Amino acid sequence: MSSHASIKQLQECMQSSIIGQEAVVKSILLSLLCNGNILLEGLPGLAKTRAVKSLAQHLVADFSRIQFTPDLLPSDITGSEMYLGEDSAERFAFKAGPIFANIVLADEVNRAPAKVQAALLEAMEERQVTVAGETHKMPPLFMVMATQNPIEQEGTYPLPEAQMDRFLMHISIDYPNDADEKAVMRLVRGESAANAHVADKLDVPQEAVFSARAEIDQIEINDAMEEYIVSLVAATRRPADFDADLSRYIQVGVSPRGTIALDKASRAHAWLEGRASVTPDDIRAVVGDCLRHRIGLSYEAQADGLTSNDVIGKIVKLVAVA
Repeated sequence: MSSHASIKQLQECMQSSIIGQEAVVKSILLSLLCNGNILLEGLPGLAKTRAVKSLAQHLVADFSRIQFTPDLLPSDITGSEMYLGEDSAERFAFKAGPIFANIVLADEVNRAPAKVQAALLEAMEERQVTVAGETHKMPPLFMVMATQNPIEQEGTYPLPEAQMDRFLMHISIDYPNDADEKAVMRLVRGESAANAHVADKLDVPQEAVFSARAEIDQIEINDAMEEYIVSLVAATRRPADFDADLSRYIQVGVSPRGTIALDKASRAHAWLEGRASVTPDDIRAVVGDCLRHRIGLSYEAQADGLTSNDVIGKIVKLVAVA
């Protein structure tokens, strides 16, 4: 089976267990194909954790879940040096923490203290952790999938801007519609009665992901599409050049990481849709997930009740394809 067929089959299996969240499933797969990390945000009970577990269930990979709490320590994530005793040839040995897995679920990441977030940041960005002066590498397939509840919820704290920027995508999960809600109810009832989710288990090898990434590297993106990406990002940095009202709403523009994320994600989207080159539709399909966490809104935008999604929607309407 080709890598494309394997990934499409993985997508179908995930969608069958996460009803009404097709866009979320696609974004998770795009992040996997781009070798990036993702942040899933939504109210409790909206299948954030289930989405992550669904990917791990159908992929031949080690899965680890870390429940973030205010009393968590960095060593609880990275691991620590253990004392082996006076009679041992080596007095200390490194015991790896739960971060050493292929798919890492950082559940409710915005409940963690700053030192723990910093430890997670090194693993996400550098693909390694440093303990007692020794560097330990992550496995070749490594992805952090963090979930968080909205900041307004009690007991949550905002992530540092530097860490937010390290997430390739910020995926927002909303309530399902009424028809999907009924389907979710029936799905869970069926799983409880017949354990159906085990029967539908799919084992996609890691080699399929690596092959897909190599094919995505060959996806073409022409000058016009590159200009379109740059213009979308430029509109967040120089909004007055595009629209007077837009300049009132943006305080901080998108970093170069946002440009790189758009390039990677749009090529992955084109590959997933079976295209050999990037189109404007590919870029527009990923622009929200790639930029919403990288735009700093002004107080005026917040006073007017505007969100990052609203501002990105305005930018997409204003910026034309060259």
